[in-house]
Amino acid sequence: MAKKRRRPRNRPQQRTATRTKGPGAAPETDLDEPTRPAQTAKRPPAGERARSVRAERKEMARQERERARKAIARRSGIRRGLTIASVVAVLGIGAWLIFSVDSPGAVSAQALEVGAAAGCGDIVTPAAEAPGGNHLASGEPAGYTEHPATSGAHDPSPLPSEPAVHTEPIREENAVHNLEHGYVILYYRANGPQALSVDVLARLAQIAEGQEKVLVAPYPDLEEGTSFAITAWNKLWECPADVTPEDAGIMANAFIEAYRGTSNAPEANAA
Repeated sequence: MAKKRRRPRNRPQQRTATRTKGPGAAPETDLDEPTRPAQTAKRPPAGERARSVRAERKEMARQERERARKAIARRSGIRRGLTIASVVAVLGIGAWLIFSVDSPGAVSAQALEVGAAAGCGDIVTPAAEAPGGNHLASGEPAGYTEHPATSGAHDPSPLPSEPAVHTEPIREENAVHNLEHGYVILYYRANGPQALSVDVLARLAQIAEGQEKVLVAPYPDLEEGTSFAITAWNKLWECPADVTPEDAGIMANAFIEAYRGTSNAPEANAA
């Protein structure tokens, strides 16, 4: 009699038992439960990484440009400040040169005594008022009634400072402009019986060539009896031909010291 095969018993599926350690604790699984592998972070695609690198480079370039812009702005501000300071300094110096003019002095007593002994007249102020800045048209005659003229309307251009000694008459309209700029002009009679001596003329030339803003020139229309005339703006001192070289030098130097480049002239600091 054949043996009956036994049917295998269906084993019940194993259930995962959970145990808890206590209230609020995370459940524990049986050791035989298979563990799941940890998930790895996904790398961004290559295109996205390239875009990120380009963005970082752009940001770095932008920051570098911003730093350069600020540095340039700082340098520009410094240059601007230095330029403004330079302009202010130049204007300050210009104002100082314009307004810091010495007052006219007095001709020394020795020179006055020498002049009186030589038969010279007093130092006179021909015009009651002598404002400056009254210019004619270039080349226009002034029609001066005073000879030599020491103030009044004049040519827009003064005579140059060189030569200091002239052997030919100078144009009076230009010469008056020099007087307005604080010059002293020594006029002399060059011809005739009342002509100034060569020795006196040599002494005057020596004075003019050794100082600024002093000119020597012949003047054919000096008043009768006058051979030597010393002029500044609205100042006149006239002498006869009898003056000696020594006396002429004392008088000229004293007059120059008193009036040249002083506020006696309207524009004494002009060249």
